Amino acid sequence: MAKIAFIGLGNMGGPMAANLVKAGHEVLGFDLAAPVLKAAEESGVKPASHASQAVKDAEIVITMLPQGKHVLTAWADILQSAAQGTLVIDCSTIDVESSRKAHEMAKATSCLSLDAPVSGGTGGASAGTLTFMAGGSEEAFAKAKPILEAMGKKIVHCGEAGAGQAAKICNNMILGISMVGVCEAFVLAEKLGLSHQALFDVASTSSGQCWSINTYCPVPGPVPTSPANNDYKPGFAAALMLKDLRLSQEAALASGASTPLGAEAAQLYALFEKLGNGGRDFSAIIEMFREKT
Repeated sequence: MAKIAFIGLGNMGGPMAANLVKAGHEVLGFDLAAPVLKAAEESGVKPASHASQAVKDAEIVITMLPQGKHVLTAWADILQSAAQGTLVIDCSTIDVESSRKAHEMAKATSCLSLDAPVSGGTGGASAGTLTFMAGGSEEAFAKAKPILEAMGKKIVHCGEAGAGQAAKICNNMILGISMVGVCEAFVLAEKLGLSHQALFDVASTSSGQCWSINTYCPVPGPVPTSPANNDYKPGFAAALMLKDLRLSQEAALASGASTPLGAEAAQLYALFEKLGNGGRDFSAIIEMFREKT
């Protein structure tokens, strides 16, 4: 079993670290928020007073942080304390450029590195069913895979440094666009007198099927486990969807890719957040469409 440092123990990092403990690993954790660190301790994570303390003797370091600037700051600190050959994995969702800079920092200190953002939300983090999209060397991926398998059910090596982040923002651009389409369809169905169940029964088994309808249906009833049945308590908050859509548009601008639907989805979620919905599940955007009709 490995000795692992886990930096960032929030809504995603906390349950991920807990699953590592359940798998028999020794996990030292750090988070700036004392209540979060206390909750992680209750799940078996050993608390550290500072990131460098957690990292000092760790074989593997995992970060789960809000933005690229936080990752770069944390890695600059971590890599001063990490021994040569330590594997540093970033599971945050950040911009590709920052991810590649983090890899360069690790290489300069003779550490292995992997960017491995996740999909599956808080439910997947708790259940250990996340999908990991990894970017980095074959050596780093091979060392990381058994650790990632303790937290997820699908581990994909997408390519070299930054490839995991590229896959994540492309995937979530698809998700944001598809959820908008599904929500629009249900609002239209309501106006036409079609029941939610009838549309679901047709679309979920024909050409309209997608994750946004089959697994995460934005109306109560058809999929009992979707947030629509729990007052849109977030499995994936609208503010996080907006963050990922903005990352996709930054990448599109930098690479010269044309993503008009991604741009439109980003604008819609920006409006939804501006209306005070950033903390609600991203599928709750259906309510904004109802108000606009």
